[in-house]
Amino acid sequence: MTELNTATSGAATGTGVRSRPRAVLPALCATQITSWGVVYYAFPVLNPEITAATGWSGTATMAAFSLALVVSGITGIRVGKIIDHRGPRTVMTAGSAAGVLSLVLVAAAPNLPVFFTGWLLAGLAMAATFYQPAFAALTRYFAPGHVRALTIVTLAGGLASTVFAPLTATLADHLTWRTTYLVLAAVLAAITIPAHALALRAPWPPAPSTPTDVVPTPHEVVRSRPFLLLALAFLLSAFAMYAAVVTLVPLLLERGYTTAQAAWALGLGGAGQTLGRTLYAALARRTNATTRTVVLIVLGAVTTAAFAVTPGPYGLLITVSVLAGAVRGNLTLLQATAITDRWGTTHYGRLSGILSAPAQTASALAPFAAALLAPPLGGTPALFALLAALGAAAALVALGTTVRTPT
Repeated sequence: MTELNTATSGAATGTGVRSRPRAVLPALCATQITSWGVVYYAFPVLNPEITAATGWSGTATMAAFSLALVVSGITGIRVGKIIDHRGPRTVMTAGSAAGVLSLVLVAAAPNLPVFFTGWLLAGLAMAATFYQPAFAALTRYFAPGHVRALTIVTLAGGLASTVFAPLTATLADHLTWRTTYLVLAAVLAAITIPAHALALRAPWPPAPSTPTDVVPTPHEVVRSRPFLLLALAFLLSAFAMYAAVVTLVPLLLERGYTTAQAAWALGLGGAGQTLGRTLYAALARRTNATTRTVVLIVLGAVTTAAFAVTPGPYGLLITVSVLAGAVRGNLTLLQATAITDRWGTTHYGRLSGILSAPAQTASALAPFAAALLAPPLGGTPALFALLAALGAAAALVALGTTVRTPT
């Protein structure tokens, strides 16, 4: 099980204690807030103004954004492999620059093809700057105390919407959507490019040496039954989770609540997500990898089912939303530690990229699939019941993800 001890900062001494560069953790906290806030969370705020100003359909603009998420998931495999061998500095600095360029391209887009091109580039930037590369950096720099570092960064990342959604809305009240994106691109450039370039200069620690007869190669891991089942479990869980998140507001509106009430329920779910992440270290100390995988996915299914069968009162729905957010927060850290819990840190970046790609693709497609499925199912409550069943299926699949250690 993952150790939670944190070594002190300092240079490598040759005694087996690795350097934990002081600047890495605060820098990645700042860049995760900014990258997620600008590249991801600004779009839902600006999209209504984009469609109103350009005449482009909301379906088309959302498809461009989903394209970025799919590209991010696929590209993340290669990004992880590069980080394993060369470290995060070049990749994340270049990704920040690509993110700035992508937003400038989106802001200047005269038509949908250019708009799509901008979001395609944004997908590459996401792959190089979002959680996966940050997790790879922290896992190598801070192991074996990486769970604490991962928790801190995800807590910071959870503030991205809290900071940048209101900021984006305020800018949009005074500027056009194009100018707003240009201002946000300048913020992204000012914070993330120098932070990645300067804070990640520390020498990249070598992968821990392990006996070749004990630890399988990456090819062997990827083809193993536990890895394949884990990828499938995360895919099903991610689809169910993200479809539920994007459909929560329609569900509450269908049940007679106001838009403001639905928005508060969704927002407080985000607060629950931050709360949940503070509990993960305690859960990791008390459970093995397979147990906590199954438990967290089951809890995700239970909270989704609760939405399906609970029409009110409003306070109870708020409680369910906070609990669902807490589960989502834990699932983020579960995925971040799934590789190290089972196969160690040696090939973390590559294996984590491969493991997360199907789940990221599922999360990108979930909003469209949810919109298509709800009408034939008879409404959003039935959709939530289906999503809960998918979550339960994911938990059953996760039962087979235990890795047997050779004796």
